[in-house]
Amino acid sequence: MLRSMTGFGRAEGLLNEKKVTVELRSLNSKQLDLQVKLPSVWREKETELRQWAGERVVRGKADLFINVDGTKVAGRGTFNADLVRNYYNELDGIVRSIAPNSSTDLMAHVLRMPDVMGTAKEEFDPTEWKSVFALVDRAWAAFEEFRKAEGAKLHDELKERTGNIVRLLAEVGQMDGDRIGRTRERINAKLNDLQIKVDQDRFEQELVFYLEKLDVTEEKLRLATHCEYFLTTMDSEEGQGRKLNFIGQEMGREINTLGSKSNDADMQKLVVLMKDELEKVKEQMLNVL
Repeated sequence: MLRSMTGFGRAEGLLNEKKVTVELRSLNSKQLDLQVKLPSVWREKETELRQWAGERVVRGKADLFINVDGTKVAGRGTFNADLVRNYYNELDGIVRSIAPNSSTDLMAHVLRMPDVMGTAKEEFDPTEWKSVFALVDRAWAAFEEFRKAEGAKLHDELKERTGNIVRLLAEVGQMDGDRIGRTRERINAKLNDLQIKVDQDRFEQELVFYLEKLDVTEEKLRLATHCEYFLTTMDSEEGQGRKLNFIGQEMGREINTLGSKSNDADMQKLVVLMKDELEKVKEQMLNVL
């Protein structure tokens, strides 16, 4: 069964008074283009998470986001006592040497100096990460369900379009039955209108060569085979996007050859309809994993 490259999955949970949200989304792309964004406290797991997600996403432009919203302040402000002391002593020495009688509030100035206050750094907690990864796994399950549902729609669409090509090919086969005879009659009628005398044996020989160039028996057979192979491949194992793409290209070659060799207005109309159906197939194929 087909899977779509377009997918979306989301999971939320409350961990240690923090709301954690995981989102995984992807769009179609020829190669894997994976972006992973997560809070700094779990940054050491980025490589591991990227490999885990890449093996499962396989192909497409994908983004994996992990976001944390604290229900309480995640960290408290802390003062750098040594830096405060150094600033104060330095300013106090300057004041004593320049304006010893000044009543300046040195501490107020010190507290406005750079880097005197920071936020306590949160440490990595392996137990907490297990809970976070469980959310990632839930988001992945939702993501997969989304891709399978989209893949089922793609399957139905591609099957219908390919079936239309097969139906149009059958109509081409019916027209092709007397096309050669009609072409022969048309050439003979033209010669009679022009009242041109020709060597009959040479005429027949040249006519055979000409009609052979209009023969589309092989093209019809190959196109029918490609269509059957396309449908069979769709129902085989997953991850057949590139293979189906190659088959679609071969179908296009045979349809183009049919058009160039048909030499018949009605047949060419059917060929145009087949090309239209194939273009719709190609559009949908861009999103098949």
